[in-house]
Amino acid sequence: MSQQEFVPVYMLTGFLESGKTTMIQSMLSDEGFSSGQRTLIICCEEGETEFEEDFLKKYNAVLAVIDEQQKLTSLRLKELNAKYLPERVIIEYNNFWGIEYISRLRMPPLWEWVQVITLADGSTFNNYMTNMRQPMTDPMREADLILINRCAPDFNKSNWRRQLRAINNTATILFENPDGSTEDGVSDEDLPYDVNAPVVQISDENFGIFYLDSMEHPERYDKKTVHMIGQPFPHSKLPKGFYFFGRYAMTCCANDIQKTGWVCKGPCKPSDTGYVSLTARCEHATDPEGRSVLMLHEISADKTAAPREKYVTFGTI
Repeated sequence: MSQQEFVPVYMLTGFLESGKTTMIQSMLSDEGFSSGQRTLIICCEEGETEFEEDFLKKYNAVLAVIDEQQKLTSLRLKELNAKYLPERVIIEYNNFWGIEYISRLRMPPLWEWVQVITLADGSTFNNYMTNMRQPMTDPMREADLILINRCAPDFNKSNWRRQLRAINNTATILFENPDGSTEDGVSDEDLPYDVNAPVVQISDENFGIFYLDSMEHPERYDKKTVHMIGQPFPHSKLPKGFYFFGRYAMTCCANDIQKTGWVCKGPCKPSDTGYVSLTARCEHATDPEGRSVLMLHEISADKTAAPREKYVTFGTI
């Protein structure tokens, strides 16, 4: 292993039977996540679903059970690292041990935290949030992803999403339905602009939020009129009378700047440098690859000054 490499560490938290083991199995069997790396699974509690030996062998994984808090030590992690030489570590953590406990442990050399995922069962969510709120929400405060699974049709996603956002204002929040589909639970009232106004005003700071929500929920904006500032970029693959309206966005770092926006139909002259104040009618459409998208129809496009911030960033709703 070279000095540039590191061992990514993923931690899954949640009460017993919240779906942690099942999610780890899905992670390992997902070709987009796993490509045969030697994976050490550290299980801090035994649930109803277990890891079968054949499954572990198939996905080049080993299992270490640490079922008592006092046995989870820096020394024990160092011993497991030396024994298995993992290329990746997944920790199935016990909520009742507290997130602060594991955060104080010294990780073996090259082990680096990559993602903390907190899972909760939608069928018991209300009860646990009422009666065991602290152990339920403690790991959520540090989570990168909060996933509420087994959500019945009457589960109030928007209400609970707002409460979870108050606990953690940066995590990705997803709700999983009984059919396996997921959604973000964002409703009209969660958005930082009035989606029901005669003209939906998208401020510069909310441009990224509007973009993300329009990708996730293009139907929300169908036949709505929006107003925002951006650039009418030329696009070689679009026919005459169309342009790509948007902004340059910083997707992850300063070295990853991309054009972000929508196909727009209208007479505005494309430009790689100029900005326009665009008023447009939205249309929920299907692209050539069959994906659901939002398209814009120019109503007016007047030249204007560039926004104060050159690049769009993506905030959280």
